[in-house]
Amino acid sequence: MSTAKEYARRRQDLMRQIGDGIAVIPSAPISTRNGDVHYRYRADSDFFYLTGFNEPEAVAVLAPGRKGGEFLMFCRERDAAQEMWDGDRAGLDGAVSHFKADDAFPIEDMEDILPNLLENRSKVYCNLGRYPDFDKELLNWVNDTRTRKRSGITVPGELVDLGYFLHESRLIKRAPELKIMRKAAAISAEAHRRAMVQCKPGLFEYEIEAELEYAFRKGGAQYPAYPSIVAAGANACVLHYIQNSDRLRKGDLLLIDAGAEIDCYCADITRTFPVSGKFSGRQRAIYDIVLEAQLAAIDRVKPGADFNAPHEAAVRTIAAGLKDLKLLKGSLDSIIERGNYRKFFVHRTSHWLGMDVHDVGEYRVNGAWRMLEPGMVLTIEPGIYIPAKPGYPKEWHGIGIRIEDDVLVTRNAPEVLTDEAPKAPDAIEALMASMH
Repeated sequence: MSTAKEYARRRQDLMRQIGDGIAVIPSAPISTRNGDVHYRYRADSDFFYLTGFNEPEAVAVLAPGRKGGEFLMFCRERDAAQEMWDGDRAGLDGAVSHFKADDAFPIEDMEDILPNLLENRSKVYCNLGRYPDFDKELLNWVNDTRTRKRSGITVPGELVDLGYFLHESRLIKRAPELKIMRKAAAISAEAHRRAMVQCKPGLFEYEIEAELEYAFRKGGAQYPAYPSIVAAGANACVLHYIQNSDRLRKGDLLLIDAGAEIDCYCADITRTFPVSGKFSGRQRAIYDIVLEAQLAAIDRVKPGADFNAPHEAAVRTIAAGLKDLKLLKGSLDSIIERGNYRKFFVHRTSHWLGMDVHDVGEYRVNGAWRMLEPGMVLTIEPGIYIPAKPGYPKEWHGIGIRIEDDVLVTRNAPEVLTDEAPKAPDAIEALMASMH
């Protein structure tokens, strides 16, 4: 977790940008799974980025220049009886002493206090649309402030998307964030190694999922970063397959897309390997194309390149490889120009990575692909998918291969955070042979 000093720096950066406005940032509500059972709690990413506070029923308020304190927290009070059931709370004192709020108030008092805080503020910065119930309350508080205009106060004239400022900050990772992301990457890479070692025909996909998530928790991760994809055979051609219920068969490939989350930062790795420990000739032919495409894309992750450059490199490599295998016809340029490769490579190569798996930050600026800068982290994940469906050559049916790593833009060569997970085919086969 980042230090109190780092959270304070982030808040100060945001307050410098909002000037005489006020930012109101709620954490995520508790989410019901079914009946009276809740999902394990995970704070809202923006809220956690600014506070480090991981409890529900909490709202952070940033009021630049306020004499009584600029960082205010509304949260739950200590409650010995309830804490017997659900664990300790920070309470108002903890919000001040540990999380460095200038002042803290009971969450129940927010409707009485917040309208006063909105007075004489030009704008309210918030994440409208993320939590509709909270939006309604916030609008009511703004309207309550407007009823007192005749007393001489000014009222906010605009509600402004907080993400415009905050998400640009989140896009560039600083050293404390990168330290956590490297740890999440290392835990995730070890989990993928474990899956390769434990894999054998006859097991079920969910048994491999259990090995992954055992390694996540054993390594110190609080959660999987997203539902783990463990897709054997033709299931690998379903991009977001999460049923994980089929049996592993000799001769099939197994595609695993899984990553750990630690202290609200995510890893995101995909590896594809043979269930029996040895690639067939056709599997290896497709795998080599995907790996070459991934390496070509990673090579384009450098300052001054635009976000689309890795994708362009992957597309050209995949198109050329599929043309060589006679899976695509025509000149290379025409295959790319017409988008014929999309029959087999159906998604883009990259997305931002950070506190969210598909992290915040714009991909285009003023209509053009944005330039990569040191501190950005993105995935590089080309793939080729040949479903067992009409229109696809039968001899290649059921081959789905994706290779994904998390890559940090540096001032020099790109840093592959997840390179401890084997991806060279010979290395994969050697690892699997060593344990079988």
